[in-house]
Amino acid sequence: MSGSARPPRVGVPTTPDELLTTTRSVRLRLDLSRPVDLDQVRECVEIALQAPNGGNTQRWHWLVVAEGGLRKRIAEVYRRSFEARYPPTVAADGASAGGAGAGGAGAGGVSDRMLAGGRHLAEHLHEVPVLVIPCLELGSRPLTAANQAGVWGSLLPAAWSYMLAARARGLGTAWTTVHLDAEQEVADLLGLPGDVRQGALIPTAHVLGDGFGPAPRRPVDSVLHLDGWGGTGRGGGGA
Repeated sequence: MSGSARPPRVGVPTTPDELLTTTRSVRLRLDLSRPVDLDQVRECVEIALQAPNGGNTQRWHWLVVAEGGLRKRIAEVYRRSFEARYPPTVAADGASAGGAGAGGAGAGGVSDRMLAGGRHLAEHLHEVPVLVIPCLELGSRPLTAANQAGVWGSLLPAAWSYMLAARARGLGTAWTTVHLDAEQEVADLLGLPGDVRQGALIPTAHVLGDGFGPAPRRPVDSVLHLDGWGGTGRGGGGA
């Protein structure tokens, strides 16, 4: 459309604040029947490449998996990893093994609603049209048990930027890492070199329903500390 602005799409954020506060990990509302335009995915990755990264070395790589057979094999690894963490005998309502009732905490402290959504995604991941796996080329730098913030700080901001760009285009995504429990199996399926490590697996699809609202979060004053741990975070007046 030249010479005229496109009308806003239903459920798509129209301001930066709305984009930042309504980008959710979507599990239950992914549209498993509608194809995703890979040109849109490419646009999202291109935007993600503007994220900060250490030394501007840009050692990131992006695996976009759209072929059905490969998605199915990756999904099998993912499902197995999910069930090892959260066995099917653990009910979604957390009632098994002394868990809390509906609305409480289920396995490993995960809320019942999150566990149900995670299990749904694990069971249907092979049907998600596109899986995006952001990776980091480490070169000779080993991963150690020490603080890895500097390493992953060169990839994870870009992965989040990808999710924001997808949301701005009416696509839903979910931040998942459970497959990393069997990372090498997925690396072998994708033919990744030994010095390339995966940072996440991001299912990407259109969404069902109209938009999202802000998620429930702890009050800012319970997590904001001004000038030290004991600070309340409540600022004073002006100059």
